[in-house]
Amino acid sequence: MLKTVNRLLLGLVGLVLLVLGGAVLAVGLGVGPPSWWIHHGSSDVLLDVAERTRWREAGWWWPTLLAVLALLFLLALWWLVAVVRRHRLAEVLVDTGDGEGALLRGTALEGVLADEAGAPDGVARARVRLAGRRTAPRARVQLLLEPHVDPGEALNHLTNRALDHARGSAGLASLPAKVRLSGVKHRAERVT
Repeated sequence: MLKTVNRLLLGLVGLVLLVLGGAVLAVGLGVGPPSWWIHHGSSDVLLDVAERTRWREAGWWWPTLLAVLALLFLLALWWLVAVVRRHRLAEVLVDTGDGEGALLRGTALEGVLADEAGAPDGVARARVRLAGRRTAPRARVQLLLEPHVDPGEALNHLTNRALDHARGSAGLASLPAKVRLSGVKHRAERVT
């Protein structure tokens, strides 16, 4: 969802900037603009003297303009950070016991944890995503269960076996997990 909204907003902003920039470039190269356009020729400036000094006496104008520009800058910065930020943990710091540490790829730990969580009979699929910091990871687990499985047993296996093994093998003090259980949806079959 966020990826779709991000692409739509980025495309819309890009399209607006492209149209405005292309129109200003066309007027600057001598193409006659339409009558409603803000510039009327290649010698026209963006803000003339009357437009620049129009609000000089109003005490609210410059603080409001600066506040709006600062808000736009902060929104753009927030958007950039949201796009660049990783949503998955790339690596986990493993305590080797000798004062040093080793780095374990996050996808490797996710794969092993998903394999062990999906091992019991009746667990159709297990997905694991690691988030957080490399010294304090958090797991988000999604278990897809067959109709005949007791959800308590699947959850018990996950917490007492898979998460304990992952926590112990990585030398982590804790590995908090958010678990989502869902059932497999089978297609209806016609009985004759």
